[in-house]
Amino acid sequence: MVAALALGAAAGADQLHASRSDAGADALAAQARTIAALQAEVDALNAKEPDWASVAARLEASVVTVETHEDLGSGWVAKSSESGSDIVTNFHVVAAAVDNGENDIQVTQFDRTMPAGVERIDRLDDLAVLHVARRLQPLATAAQRPRVGTLVMALGSPLGLKGTISVGVVSAYRSIFGSDYLQFTAPISPGNSGGPVVDGRGRVVGIATAKLVYDGAESLAFAIPVQIACSAVMDCAQA
Repeated sequence: MVAALALGAAAGADQLHASRSDAGADALAAQARTIAALQAEVDALNAKEPDWASVAARLEASVVTVETHEDLGSGWVAKSSESGSDIVTNFHVVAAAVDNGENDIQVTQFDRTMPAGVERIDRLDDLAVLHVARRLQPLATAAQRPRVGTLVMALGSPLGLKGTISVGVVSAYRSIFGSDYLQFTAPISPGNSGGPVVDGRGRVVGIATAKLVYDGAESLAFAIPVQIACSAVMDCAQA
């Protein structure tokens, strides 16, 4: 009888141990499922978020700094051929040089500086096309305006800091003083003027032009929709 009782106690202990093992396995399985679900959510978010690092690295050689004796801005290569490259910027970046009849416009790509001539201007839409003798890689432009809420990236040389990027969204479209503007939230500063605003595929959607500076105002930047530039001052390569 004692032996039987001992055997029964041992069997009960085995059953209790098995029950605890099953519970532990179930808990680990549930934890694994939770982790997998969270990873799936992260992967979904990453799939929607553009790879801005790759986009910036691919476009950086096509974004330049534009300088005159009076002003500093940015620009981007819109067209290239054996004769050289056409670069889009804002007219206000080169306005003083143009109005004074000066020929001191310099374009810098990385550490290489090139003289540039003014090919075309559009004072009303604040656009200018510069030409350099060197053949550079042009950027593609978007055929359609991005929807409000689309993620975008601004590239340029704020305060002369070459190769700077910032990310935001298209927040609205505005008509200001009779001209159309794309409003976006990516931070820009003096020196960004003329630089490209691109979508997640690296296509130019706008030309950074201005921001609203006011007490309490934040992330109120404006760009000229690229379709205006492509119809007003040059033929663009669309993608």
